Amino acid sequence: MSGKSDLDTDLRKKILARPNVILDDKDLMRALVGAKEEAMGGNIVDIRGIAMERLEHRLDRLEDTHRSVIAAAYENLAGTNQIHRAILRMMDPLDFPSFLSNLDEDVREILRVEYVALFLETRKRDTRSFESVLGAHNIVKLVPAGFVDTYLTLGRNTPVRDVILREIPRQSDSIYESDLSSIKSEALMRLKFGAGRLPGMLVLGAEDPHQFSPHQGTDLLAFFAGVFERIMRRWLA
Repeated sequence: MSGKSDLDTDLRKKILARPNVILDDKDLMRALVGAKEEAMGGNIVDIRGIAMERLEHRLDRLEDTHRSVIAAAYENLAGTNQIHRAILRMMDPLDFPSFLSNLDEDVREILRVEYVALFLETRKRDTRSFESVLGAHNIVKLVPAGFVDTYLTLGRNTPVRDVILREIPRQSDSIYESDLSSIKSEALMRLKFGAGRLPGMLVLGAEDPHQFSPHQGTDLLAFFAGVFERIMRRWLA
């Protein structure tokens, strides 16, 4: 067998001068390993080649995981900044009507939702005194006692969670009314206003059916709801 190479002289010199060019190229290395296996015959198992292939697969999976972790970190950071901006804007108003207008406009835009409503339970049948305080704003809905927990659980005998993310259920007519056809997913935050007070519920509605879903984390919205509760206690005092 002749030891003479069929490579062009200039190409051979370039490879000898910079062998890392081939070693760093996955496709070239895979071709070289394949050629080596063919030369050894079908009955010979190249353990080193198999090990290299497995290491490549593990490296690819590691790179995919790394990219997913970085993407999730950026997404969490963006979500945190969004909630912080909404909270700061929510703390600006000095009276309740301005607070409601701010909630329905600036805060809603920051949170990138199409619908915001505040549901407050009451045992009173005559709510005209409270409605007079609201001015022209209709994002506050006065509902009978027990309404919040019933809607959060959809009437089932299950524990009530403080934050729920889900697609719009069939029982949403009383929540969205004329907006029901455009809202596809919702974030529900149960609000506690202190001892002796009935609960409330803050509703965020989105046209995107995937914006709020059960598999998403709720820590940021739970924090937002906690701040919202404290601001509301000032107006309810």
